[in-house]
Amino acid sequence: MRDCGMRGGVTVLLIMGILAHDAGAEQAFSGKYFKGEGDTAYLQLLDIARRMLGPDPEFQHVPMLYTPSWNGLVEGPTWGAWWIQNSYGSTYCALPFYEEPLMTFLQNAQDLWFDQMGDGKREGAHGWVAPDGCLCDCASPGWVMYKQGDGRIDLHDWGLEFTAAGIVMQAELLLIRRNPTAIARYLPMLERAAEFIWTRRDPKNNLFLAGPAANLLAPSYAGWQRPDGTYDMAYLSGLSITYISALDRLIEVQKMGGHPDKAAMYAERRHKVRSGLAHVTTDEGYFIKSLDPDGTKHGVYGAAKHGYFEASPNHDAIAFNVVDDVQARRIYDKIASIPLLRRHHVIIANEPGLDDMYVPGDDWLWQHGTWVNGGHWSTCEARMVMAYYRLGKYEDARKSMEHMLGFARQFRMDNPLVEFGSKVYQPKEPINLCYDSFGPPAALLRGLFEYRYHSQDLTLFPRVPPEITRLEQHFPVIFGNKRVYIATVGAGPVTAVRVNGRDWPHFDAASVTLPYAETPDSARVFIALGSADLNQASPFHTKDAEPTAPPMEDPFWSVLATAEAPLPADDLARVGAFYTAMQAAKLGDTHEARHAWLIVEYIATIHARRAMFAAGTLAPLPEPASQAAADRSYEDTLSKLLAGLTQVMDGYAGSNDTVKRRIRALWDVAALAVSGELAERISAATSDAAPEE
Repeated sequence: MRDCGMRGGVTVLLIMGILAHDAGAEQAFSGKYFKGEGDTAYLQLLDIARRMLGPDPEFQHVPMLYTPSWNGLVEGPTWGAWWIQNSYGSTYCALPFYEEPLMTFLQNAQDLWFDQMGDGKREGAHGWVAPDGCLCDCASPGWVMYKQGDGRIDLHDWGLEFTAAGIVMQAELLLIRRNPTAIARYLPMLERAAEFIWTRRDPKNNLFLAGPAANLLAPSYAGWQRPDGTYDMAYLSGLSITYISALDRLIEVQKMGGHPDKAAMYAERRHKVRSGLAHVTTDEGYFIKSLDPDGTKHGVYGAAKHGYFEASPNHDAIAFNVVDDVQARRIYDKIASIPLLRRHHVIIANEPGLDDMYVPGDDWLWQHGTWVNGGHWSTCEARMVMAYYRLGKYEDARKSMEHMLGFARQFRMDNPLVEFGSKVYQPKEPINLCYDSFGPPAALLRGLFEYRYHSQDLTLFPRVPPEITRLEQHFPVIFGNKRVYIATVGAGPVTAVRVNGRDWPHFDAASVTLPYAETPDSARVFIALGSADLNQASPFHTKDAEPTAPPMEDPFWSVLATAEAPLPADDLARVGAFYTAMQAAKLGDTHEARHAWLIVEYIATIHARRAMFAAGTLAPLPEPASQAAADRSYEDTLSKLLAGLTQVMDGYAGSNDTVKRRIRALWDVAALAVSGELAERISAATSDAAPEE
């Protein structure tokens, strides 16, 4: 193996930055992304959670799910599409932290749904022609599944709750990015999706009628089984709850887009849907799964028939603030009173098993504890963790993350998790990876401050475990073109706030508001909790250092020169030269430049991983085949990232877009720089232009 480039000063900084971790004093923690005092074990969990969103030498991470096929994210190596249900919790919780190019990768993945949304004409899988505004179960380029594609698909209704969740994710993304061009593009599609769901409202009770498999965790819901054995529509609680969550965000996007009349119209609709929730609420305050038109209730825990507890509508109602604090606590109390719902400290879909599916629950896939009937889905766990934070149940959040880490440390981030969340779904694969599995780590991060985005501001709700007496986030939260860094000191209600060292008036005991017009482009938000005194606390500092790529001749670029599928050092060095050129051209914040920098980071990550193995600080996986697959996953990711950037640049050749042509020109210049031809051309041009003596 060649020298990994420790000679270069820039290379050393890149790799040491990845390896850096110092526990410091007994009650202090200093990680890559978090620093703090108090409960250092919890702080370390937070740091690991954030590490999973970017390149990391120890843990599987989101960039491993990149595919050049659509320059975006894919559900997993064995799942070649992008799902709404599976991505819901993970995306919602990770969105505030996705910088470029991950934000573009995510948008390109979600475009698979919106670019192929139902229009009453387009034919999808199985020849299905969906109504206008209908989204899907999953999609890939040129292929879309408008209904749940597993089970008795002849019975299935359209993807109604899929559509509502798709609105939530896309509207949240628009609120975070605050891009007028994107709002103008997606708002009409969001309106069509909202209208599609509205066609199912029953004006008599303001509930929505939905047939089999129209729920998020489909096909666990069979609708209404009539006395003659046929299946029809029933009132689905989860659809109302997810639709309210969607309207909350759609209203704010309408305001941002300059449509107060439409915002008011959707607010009125939201009010009507809220009024219907009383029909699907039990005396104990939790939600049933569904209500048949004949009055039969499904999901009243302990009832002789259909006496199970359905988790997703209940934890979602807490996580997305559909219910008030009193009802939220009552729902949680019910969950806590059913220990088997969390046998392994993570939520399962239902307890006990379902008795109202359209197939018997005796086959392995359909039996209780495996799949949609009582299996564990980390996309749901993400929303459960958000609910924990809202109610101050920090130990529940800790136990959830610790359980998921057991899989992460073995490169087994699979989904669903079978046997009630204790084992992987695909044990015969050497390693596992699914996007769902990043939901709990992302929720551990988002739950700290919740981050409610509105048309005019961002509101933070500090929910820091009281045993953490100081917390610093050394990574930005995205707020349009602004970057927000947050720190807290103390425990208890909010008592003082400073932004970039100046007193900040926009807060109350429970929250801090950042009006967009008043928030600095780079904002350090320092929050005092309880009796803490900001005058006595150590200052909160972060660095906005602009990263720099190693020089072209550095051995750093030879990282895969001798790999099974080698990448020429010059091809990778070109990426570094391109990034440097983009910085010089003031284009360093574009997704193309950030894609290039992600490749540079990834090279450093592979070097760091090798260094950890050499130093004995990273233990190999127990099975040689798994270790080989894990190592190969890093190499494959780097190859895919390079292939994707190259494809993007190839697509810019001959573009009519001025910026794209300029970026392509810089890409070409980078190739010349690496080959040495650029210097030769400059030298020749200089010689030709020199005056004669």
